[in-house]
Amino acid sequence: MLRSVAAEWPKLRRSRMGLVLVSLPVVSLMIGCANFVMNREALEGGWYSLWTQVSLFYGEFFLPILIAICCAFVCRLEHANRNWNLLLAAPVSTASLFMAKLAVVGVLIAGAQALFLLMYWAAGQMLSMTGDFPLDIVMWTFRGWVASLSIAALQLGLSIRIRSFATPIGISLCAVFAGLGLYVLKLGLLFPYSLLTIGMGVLTQRGLTPAENLLFFLMNLLYLLLLSAWSIRRMKYCAAA
Repeated sequence: MLRSVAAEWPKLRRSRMGLVLVSLPVVSLMIGCANFVMNREALEGGWYSLWTQVSLFYGEFFLPILIAICCAFVCRLEHANRNWNLLLAAPVSTASLFMAKLAVVGVLIAGAQALFLLMYWAAGQMLSMTGDFPLDIVMWTFRGWVASLSIAALQLGLSIRIRSFATPIGISLCAVFAGLGLYVLKLGLLFPYSLLTIGMGVLTQRGLTPAENLLFFLMNLLYLLLLSAWSIRRMKYCAAA
């Protein structure tokens, strides 16, 4: 497993993943801060009001797209010259190969989440936010990362079987709107993209009760296991495709 993870990192060298990981959080934060400044008189919640503006763009749109891009990147080399055949011929289980890719995506998204949290704090300082920095924001960022793993398991399955780089990203964007609809219908726990909305407190800053919090993590674990099993099964047939 560790050898498989180590083998994934060189594939990202000379790519522009670093630029993507930085630019999307920066752009979403800038848009959110601009909205906050223009509507500051009506937004009286301090740190929480700032979060409503920046997380709406980042958590609802930019982060799912970022996850899809990361998944497409870690599968791009294998699609070139039918390299799936070589990869699957290695003396490593298919599950280990998939989990290595998922781990790499998880680390990349964790870095993006940490960067976004740091920039959010810096923006709050620049905008002279009053009061202490709310620890709820840290929890929302962590839950967003947990939900990202479930989405990554799905997106990897798509990127494994779809040669096009852009198609899985387009599917992710469509899934975002489907997740938003399910969230509005109070069915957010039934779809990974809705879980991201719930986890990051994008549309409501109401804290989850202990029971809701437990259910959130259990549903993400369920989706992670099911979607990983589905993606591993798809990977097994790549050589024959």
